[in-house]
Formats: sequence, C-alpha cells, structure tokens
Amino acid sequence: KWLKGRGLKGVRWVISDSHAGLVEAARQQFQGVAWQRCQVHLMRNLLSHTPSRHRAEVAALAKRIFQAHDSAEARTHLAAFVARFAKSAPQTVACLEEGFEDALSVLVLPEKYRKRLRTTHRQERLNEEIRRRERVIRIFPNTDSALRLVGALLAEHHEAWAGRHYLDM
Repeated sequence: KWLKGRGLKGVRWVISDSHAGLVEAARQQFQGVAWQRCQVHLMRNLLSHTPSRHRAEVAALAKRIFQAHDSAEARTHLAAFVARFAKSAPQTVACLEEGFEDALSVLVLPEKYRKRLRTTHRQERLNEEIRRRERVIRIFPNTDSALRLVGALLAEHHEAWAGRHYLDM
C-alpha cells in the first residue's frame, strides 16, 4: 500500500520468497499481477528438509526442474523427482510439490527474461551492499543520517543502472 501510495504503478510481476503476508499484500494491492516464488529460496527450503545424504542429488534434480524449457518438461522432471525421493525424503517432496507452480510461473515468459526474473538476486545483492556500508558506520547519530546513507547508496545504484536495459520488454 505504501509503495502504491508513493506512485508505484504498472506492476506486472512480483518476485519474492513465500512469505505469506508479502504474497497476500502483493495480490491485494496489485490485482492480476503474476507472482514468482524465488527459486533460490525454494531450493534452500528443499535442502533444509532433505537428509544430508541426499542433498547433492536433490539439488541437482531440483535445478533440472528449475531449468526446464517449458511446463511439460518441468512436470516430467518433477515426476522423476517424486518417484526418486517419495520414500527417502518425503518432506522434501512435499515442499517441492507445494512450491512447484509458484516457482515455475516464470515459464510463461520468453526464455531471455527467465534467468533474471526467477530469483530475488538483484534485490538481495542491493540489500547486502546497504548492510555492508552500514556496518562500517556501526552507530548512526539519528534516523536522518541512516536515511541519508541509504538514499545515497540507492542514488549511486540508480546512476550505475541508468541508461542500461535490464529487461527490454
């Protein structure tokens, strides 16, 4: 609501982890917007439910699902995954089946956009940079000084990307 109040419009795609409040807020504020569950966050969730002896294989097979060229191929890989781990890692299978559709909504887009829109990597990287710079200062004298730092970092980031096409939709 806050972003919308500040003028955000024309949103067609939201990428996030599966935080229920965030997903619900996006759906309420931007009706009809497509939601993509971050594949990296889903992979972490899968591996957290996986017995250690199966982690490498689960990661490889899940990656194959995420890299599918179309929905039919992804479903074929999902069926193989379920058959392979139904008994040895049932929680992992349940987690993947629950997140499958949301994590692969990116498949409706042309392939040239999928790599950039399947994860929250750009935003996560920006957040890391803000935290890195904030740690150097450690203690801010007031809220305004913290806002100035973040504002300067975001302006720097914007300047670096101005004129560059991240997506040519």
